[in-house]
Amino acid sequence: MTLEELQQHNAKLEQQNHQQERELAELSAKLKWYEEQFRLTQHKRFGASSEKTNPDQLELNLFNEAEVLATPKGHEPEMEKITYERRKLTGKREADLSDLPVETVTYQLEEGEQVCACCGGPLHEMSTETRSEIAVVPPQVKVVRHVRKVYACRHCERHELQTPIVTAPMPKPVYPGRLASPSAMAYVMCQKYVDGLPLYRQEQQFARLGYTLSRQTMANWMVQGAEQRMLPVVEEMKRHLRKQDVLHADETTLQVLREPGKSAESTSYLWLYRTGRDTTPVVIYDYQRTRGGEHPRDFLGGFRGYLHVDGYAGYHKVNGVTLVGCWAHARRKYAEALKAAPEAKGNPETVGAQGLAYCNQLYDIERELKDSTPEERQKAREEQSRPVLEAYHAWLRQQKARTMPKSLIGQAIAYSLNQWDKLTAFLTDGRLEIDNNRSERSIKPFVIGRKNWLFANTPRGAKASAAIYSVIETAKENGLHPFRYLMYLFEQLPQLPDLREPNALELFMPWSSSLPDTCRS
Repeated sequence: MTLEELQQHNAKLEQQNHQQERELAELSAKLKWYEEQFRLTQHKRFGASSEKTNPDQLELNLFNEAEVLATPKGHEPEMEKITYERRKLTGKREADLSDLPVETVTYQLEEGEQVCACCGGPLHEMSTETRSEIAVVPPQVKVVRHVRKVYACRHCERHELQTPIVTAPMPKPVYPGRLASPSAMAYVMCQKYVDGLPLYRQEQQFARLGYTLSRQTMANWMVQGAEQRMLPVVEEMKRHLRKQDVLHADETTLQVLREPGKSAESTSYLWLYRTGRDTTPVVIYDYQRTRGGEHPRDFLGGFRGYLHVDGYAGYHKVNGVTLVGCWAHARRKYAEALKAAPEAKGNPETVGAQGLAYCNQLYDIERELKDSTPEERQKAREEQSRPVLEAYHAWLRQQKARTMPKSLIGQAIAYSLNQWDKLTAFLTDGRLEIDNNRSERSIKPFVIGRKNWLFANTPRGAKASAAIYSVIETAKENGLHPFRYLMYLFEQLPQLPDLREPNALELFMPWSSSLPDTCRS
């Protein structure tokens, strides 16, 4: 073999070697990505769901390492205290029982027994001993018969051609022609939408109480109650919602079995809209077939202000609003990256730990400003949060070129960069929040309930569920007792001549000061 042939063969081998090195690097990257996904999935299945960070962890040298680690001058480190002390709270039991009705049972000796066993003299009451217990009264099903009397004039019956008939007034029923009462309808709704008890289990519960009430009947009650009594209340809530300056929005999945043009396994969506802090709480759920951005656009038609959202691009279709991003989502991506990389856990020098520390510092500032006025909060953010944001943005641009785009760290960095305008929008107004957790907390009751009743049967039922959830969650946010408030609505709304008249529902809204005290928690 000639020298030229050897050189060509050597060059070919080098080319193959470089190609194999590239393939090996790609395979190693894919393997690392799959390992991250596997560990993250395992953690989601079996690990703790909390994203809280130990305040002593992940402190960066670029922040305050010296201040954190240094011992104050003139002070020695305190000795470790290994004993556990528990301070007993005095008066806690009495405080817990103060709002409950009290039934007193008194035990005393009969008159013939009030004689001294020593001398035979009469006994007098020296003191008392008291023991408190919590008694539970289980629900009871009973029949309430509404009987109204009809009156006539005896004189007219005997001497006149016509006899006037006078009927005693009686409240109109919540569901004409059915056995549903305001209390029964409110009870069934609260059992399902507050306590997450499916209708088939309520059916079993009513059977144990001595009455057979089918789940189909309860479903009809809820649909009728939602359509006839609650939808007008929800429409009034929508009008109030659109008048605000700051709103939150979110969405989650919902399965509807009998949806026209879609299979039973297809996914529908429940959209959430709610007010921000320092305003009258309003929480509204809206059922839609898809996740298209036209749904929030149509629902929020006429709204002009700030809208807290996550990173979903569909909210860009909402016209005339300023979108405010969610730092909880940005922070969560770093937390997931650390969970998927055990070797980085507790190491403050990793990229994920540094990104998480930036987010934690912003949240530390927000905690200090929790009780501040909007003006004070905006000023403090300019002084404290903006420098952190500027340092974080420079760090993001620096790390972007050093990380793999498809890795969890790469995705976390890309999320913050792509959402930067929205993530920094909270600096413009002190009424804004740093994240969209307010809407996530409001949508959580539906997510928990969905784990129990799983799906809606028809679109009509899904719309009814959205209306019921809207009224119940808004009532809870306004400090109302859900069952008592619903019962009050079902008692009073049927008596109104027309629910569509202007201001007809003003006295019955969850934030009305005219509601009776029995409706309040």
